[in-house]
Amino acid sequence: MSFLTTRGVPRKDLEELLDSADEFNRVLARPIPKVPALQGKLVANLFFEDSTRTRLSFERAARALSADVMNFSAAGSSAAKGESLKDTALTIRALGADLMVVRHKAAGAPRRIAAWTGRPVVNAGDGAHQHPTQGMLDALTLRQRFGGLDGLRVAIVGDIRHSRVARSNVFAFTALGAGVTLVAPRTLQPVSTGGWPVDATDDLDGVLGEVDVVYLLRIQAERGGLSVFPSLPEYVSRYGMTRDRFDRLPAEAVVLHPGPMNRGVEIDDAVAGHPRALVLDQVANGVAVRMAVLFRLLGGSG
Repeated sequence: MSFLTTRGVPRKDLEELLDSADEFNRVLARPIPKVPALQGKLVANLFFEDSTRTRLSFERAARALSADVMNFSAAGSSAAKGESLKDTALTIRALGADLMVVRHKAAGAPRRIAAWTGRPVVNAGDGAHQHPTQGMLDALTLRQRFGGLDGLRVAIVGDIRHSRVARSNVFAFTALGAGVTLVAPRTLQPVSTGGWPVDATDDLDGVLGEVDVVYLLRIQAERGGLSVFPSLPEYVSRYGMTRDRFDRLPAEAVVLHPGPMNRGVEIDDAVAGHPRALVLDQVANGVAVRMAVLFRLLGGSG
C-alpha cells in the first residue's frame, strides 16, 4: 500500500489518518518525543526537487517512530551522471529500504517507483499533480482550529494551475465536508476543473467576506507561473493578501500558506505574522501527519 493522492480516498480513511495524527501530536508533546513503533525499519527519502519543510518533516517523523533514515538528493548523485529513475529506485531498494518517500518534478514518478520496487511509496510532491501529506496536514490544522471541516468555506488563491498542493487540498477538504472556491486570474486557473467539486472565480475581493479560510499559494516561477500575467505589482493589487484585505475577512477567518512564502507578493509581512495566520501550525502538524502515514504504511504496532 502506498499514499500517492487524496483524490478518491474515502472520508472514513482520511478521518482515521487525522485521528492517528492527533495521537502522534500527543507523542510529540512528551518530554521524550519518540516511540519505538518502527524500530528496525528503513525509510528512504528520495528528493529529486529542492525541499525544506517536507524533507525535514519526513525525516523528523521517521526518527520519532525510531525508524532508520536514508536521505537521497539528486544533486551529487549518479542521477547527475545519467542514471535512470528506475535504476536509482532499484538501488535504494537493494540497500534495504522498507519505504520510499519520493519528490519528483514529473507527475506520476512516485507511482512508477512503487510499481518498480514493490515497496510502499509516499508521494512527497510530483510535478503539478499531488502532494497528499500536505493536504492532510492542512486538514488537520483546520480541524484543530474549527473542530471539523464540515461547512467550512475555503478560498484557495493564487497559482492553482501549477499547484500540486491545490489539487491535494481540493479533494481532501471537500471529502471532509468543506466547500472550496478557486480564486485566480484566468491564466492561473486549471485548464479544466472537470471532476473537481469546486467553484471558481477571478475576483478575490468578491469572496473575502464569505470565507472562513484563505489558502494562499505562491507563483511557481519554475513551472512558468510568472509568464502568464503582466507584472507582480498587478498581481499583488488583485490577489495579494494585504493587511487591508485581511481586515475585511470575517473575524474568525484564518490564513494558510504551504510555504515557501513570498512576503510582499501573495502575503503581506504583517499578515504572515498575525495569530490568525496558521503557517507554523501547518509546519508542526506536518510531523504528526507524516508519522501517521509512515506508521500506517509500515504496519506499525504499539
